[in-house]
Amino acid sequence: MRREDIKHIIEAVMFAYAEPISIKELNDIINEELASKEIEYMLNNLINEYKENNRGIQIIKLQDKYQMCTNKDYSSFIKKVLEPKKKKSLTQTTLETLTIIAYKQPITRIDIDEIRGVKSESAIARLIERGLIKDIGRLEVPGRPILYGTTDEFLRQFGLKTIKELPSLDLYSDEETQSSIDLLNKAIEDMEPEVDDFENNDNENNIEEDVAEEMNEAAIDEDK
Repeated sequence: MRREDIKHIIEAVMFAYAEPISIKELNDIINEELASKEIEYMLNNLINEYKENNRGIQIIKLQDKYQMCTNKDYSSFIKKVLEPKKKKSLTQTTLETLTIIAYKQPITRIDIDEIRGVKSESAIARLIERGLIKDIGRLEVPGRPILYGTTDEFLRQFGLKTIKELPSLDLYSDEETQSSIDLLNKAIEDMEPEVDDFENNDNENNIEEDVAEEMNEAAIDEDK
């Protein structure tokens, strides 16, 4: 099979699959016993082709996987198509929980609660529903609590290739920082997602949802 044909197959598979895919998975699909470096070379060719021509689609790298997505330069046009299906933006409470998990992962719910000073069950449930965090194991202590971490979807939505690209917390540490949550709240401001799901165009609804979340967590506390 010609190398150009293989490159076209990679392009077609990534378009159809839509999810992040590894070089090994692509190699298994192509079934030509190619070296990983050859697949990586073709992927880089595609990435450069899209960038040089400012194409409407692009390929991004998420840790050890690659994903085809739309060019953010054309997001305003895509928004017109997707607006009816647009998800509600994250509330401040949920975004705060997400930031704690992103910086402190792997982390248990109890540790999240201690940092925030309130229960976080509702916020965690929302983040799991959005596909931004997941159960990544159990802490080997009595009760074996669940450990939470971020997902590839989190990286994609925040424009990161790896979790190491998060802004360093050292940038936010100063004499005004009174606690861990103060530090993380400062970092939240720089965590600008690249997709529309989190656009905060409905502040009143977000405030109402924040209050509802806090009341729900308070009810959970009373029940316990």
